[in-house]
Amino acid sequence: MSQAVDTTNGLMQRRTLLPYPLAKGFVTVAASLIVLIMISLVLAPSAVSLGALKGSLPFACLIALVGLGQLLVVQQGGFDLSVAGAVSLAVVVATHYPNGDNAQLLPAVLIAFGFALAAGVLNGFLVGFVKLNAVIATIGTNALLYGMVFVVSGGVPRITTPLLAGIAGGQTFGIPHAVFFLAAVLVVMTFVLKKTVIGRRFEAIGANPLAARAVGLNVRTHQMMAYVCAQLLCCLAGILLAGITREPTAFQGDPLLLPSVAVVVLGGTSLLGGRGFPISTVIAALFLNQLSQFALAVGVPYSAQTIIQALALGFGIAVYSVRWTSNTTKTATKED
Repeated sequence: MSQAVDTTNGLMQRRTLLPYPLAKGFVTVAASLIVLIMISLVLAPSAVSLGALKGSLPFACLIALVGLGQLLVVQQGGFDLSVAGAVSLAVVVATHYPNGDNAQLLPAVLIAFGFALAAGVLNGFLVGFVKLNAVIATIGTNALLYGMVFVVSGGVPRITTPLLAGIAGGQTFGIPHAVFFLAAVLVVMTFVLKKTVIGRRFEAIGANPLAARAVGLNVRTHQMMAYVCAQLLCCLAGILLAGITREPTAFQGDPLLLPSVAVVVLGGTSLLGGRGFPISTVIAALFLNQLSQFALAVGVPYSAQTIIQALALGFGIAVYSVRWTSNTTKTATKED
């Protein structure tokens, strides 16, 4: 009887706590974005003008894309610090291989995704099978990717092709094309994670790998797929960045590493793994991008942007380290 009571109380606590991480993450980041917009309207109206929003929205989408990739890795309790190299390699392949020839754009895109697939498999193998620390493994992969960047580009930037500029940097009905790419990724990712058996298994493995292995789930394969998908999303972000920026440099991915982690934390996903929140992550990317625009509008130098992003990351960790509980849960705990 005692075991039955304990089990019931345990289920009660889990059911009570389950909605709160989603509500906390979504409400917190959405409210923060609204407050930031209101402050911008008062103190820096130029930061929320139509021209500023259209100009910065594509870059917010890029942050969201790499953030969604980082989200998958964080859900498995890891980190992907090869984001900068992955984005930069996609940029130089998409610009140097075609060399301004639209006919060579498709082969360049396929080559870029091929590199991303190889890098994702390498990361997944080192972390999932060799059991290397994720930070060490992905830093090593990042060094290899940057080596490829210099092999391909020689450190010299090249102008993007007109076709890629139209696809990635163009607009339809006044909406930047990057928004449509992000929307498609977000819909697919949210559906797979929240509505499919694969997604539920993925989250279960991230929450408790030992228990997942005990019931027969292939933990290593799911971890590898997290790194593969993360690299593919970074590659997509890099290709879009190559089209949005007329003459991208070989280090174009460097500013995206810290934001990729910050938006995951601000979106409410635990750094210990488990459940992930793609929609909240995208909203966090909009918040972080608007925060940068606001800082620039009030005169904060661009060199201080990294400090602002680090403060936002610290804010997210501090907020979500406070655990929300309901009265029902507290009562149940006292009764135990």
